[in-house]
Amino acid sequence: MLVSDFDFELPPELIAQNAAPRGDSRLLTLDRSTGAIRHGAVGDLPSLLRAGDLLVVNDTRVFPARLLGRRVPSGGAVECLLLGERVGGEPGTWDALMHPGQKLKPGSIVEFTGSAGTLKAEVLARRFQGRRTIRLWSDSSSSVVALIDALGHVPLPPYINRADTADDRERYQTVFARERGSIAAPTAGLHFTDAILDRLDDTGIERCAITLHVGYGTFKPVKVDYVEAHVVDPEPYTIARDVADRISRARAEGRRVIAVGTTTTRALEDAARCGGGRVAAGSAFAETFIYPGFTFQVVDGLITNFHLPKSSLLMLVSALAGRERVLAAYREAVEHRYRFYSYGDAMLIV
Repeated sequence: MLVSDFDFELPPELIAQNAAPRGDSRLLTLDRSTGAIRHGAVGDLPSLLRAGDLLVVNDTRVFPARLLGRRVPSGGAVECLLLGERVGGEPGTWDALMHPGQKLKPGSIVEFTGSAGTLKAEVLARRFQGRRTIRLWSDSSSSVVALIDALGHVPLPPYINRADTADDRERYQTVFARERGSIAAPTAGLHFTDAILDRLDDTGIERCAITLHVGYGTFKPVKVDYVEAHVVDPEPYTIARDVADRISRARAEGRRVIAVGTTTTRALEDAARCGGGRVAAGSAFAETFIYPGFTFQVVDGLITNFHLPKSSLLMLVSALAGRERVLAAYREAVEHRYRFYSYGDAMLIV
């Protein structure tokens, strides 16, 4: 299967640079069985779903992972994107992307300073694709996490061509965000408001939450010619026992499971693969690459944003609804001037 088969033309001005007010985005609905398309708004969701549907959201919380600092003692500018605490590493060690990488060899010291204090970093090791293992510490009474929160910037996606603002700290976060750990938002969830959630509850639509921490791999380009040769980066997820039971009960009763976002979809389908068709409770790493030909065991419908051409996320959406139907819907979205990507409009596939 050729990666080029998932390409489409997107005018650059349709890439959303700012978010619409929460709950005000447009919504394109695609019938996965007929290909029929309907135009509406995110606020229509309670009337587009049905009583008994189980809506599964991702309650991960984005942390301000982008740090701007200076090398010691030269004073040269440094940008650091924290990817997460190093699994199995010493306490205080993190994986990070750092710029300018060629000057940041093992032993290099960087300081990130602001009114809240100073956070220090030492480069411990070079890793693949420009990554570094670093150690973070502070000489003050403030914890490393507190200083990251105070000094860090919202890690907006690379296709948003502006600096982050104070408003992004709230807007680039879902209303159901609980578990800290992502460097990118599960963007389908950004459309929901408490009022929309209340209306969904009143309609008889159930809701539960899983946690998948979104990593830098969500922006990983597909650089191979054939889809099957691509490898997705693993991302950690957790599904509580009661949530796994609710999902299994919905499946057994013939009720639809609607995933909010591709991150939720990956976690659910990976857990079903691990559980032999039944969603397994517990923690694991989502490693399943979903592309056309994939057999879904859990997800019946999907709420998602519009994704990049030739991306693994577009391939996931195409696996659920069919490549030709998805690309036809994308062409119509372009024609109707929908806003694309993280801060853009939404799509419902049922």
